[in-house]
Amino acid sequence: MNSAVQPHFLSVEDYLTEEQLGDIKHDYIAGKVYAMEGASRGHNRLSGRLVSKLEAHLGSGPCTPFIGDMKVRLQVRQGEVFYYPDVVVTCDPKDTEEYFLRFPKLIIEVLSESTERLDRGEKMQNYLSLASLEEYVLVAQDQPEITIHRRRNNWSPEIIRGWEAVFQLESVNLQMTLAALYENVLVRE
Repeated sequence: MNSAVQPHFLSVEDYLTEEQLGDIKHDYIAGKVYAMEGASRGHNRLSGRLVSKLEAHLGSGPCTPFIGDMKVRLQVRQGEVFYYPDVVVTCDPKDTEEYFLRFPKLIIEVLSESTERLDRGEKMQNYLSLASLEEYVLVAQDQPEITIHRRRNNWSPEIIRGWEAVFQLESVNLQMTLAALYENVLVRE
């Protein structure tokens, strides 16, 4: 993540207003904003495929998936935080805000060289503080591999690798192979 864009404290209200007016997305961490980097072709394909599969699977039920433009709002020790996860699913009828969610059930981040440390570190710790969250999933871009952290397993990582491997998103009861996820994203060796 880049260093803070502005050196002074920015209120949540000003941040939300500026995000609606600006062309660049920013994470917000306790009064400071950080510009988001653009995503690669593979990153976009993986995020899009996941949202597409989730949309088809969830239908018009109570759960709704969102892709990279929906923020998640959290309250952590440092203060209020807003992140833009790559994919997020909410099933909570209290999630009625137009531009952010408070009660996600599933959060998925597609890893990149520039964000992996943050996604596995600070973001993960902050996301895991959400009482509604059941799964936090990290998707590699450079190999068929995902890591699933589940509340029911005390957030211990479950690593799934290989083209023929099958993974289960228990929070939304979706199962698929890594081959289906990575089709036309990676060359199969």
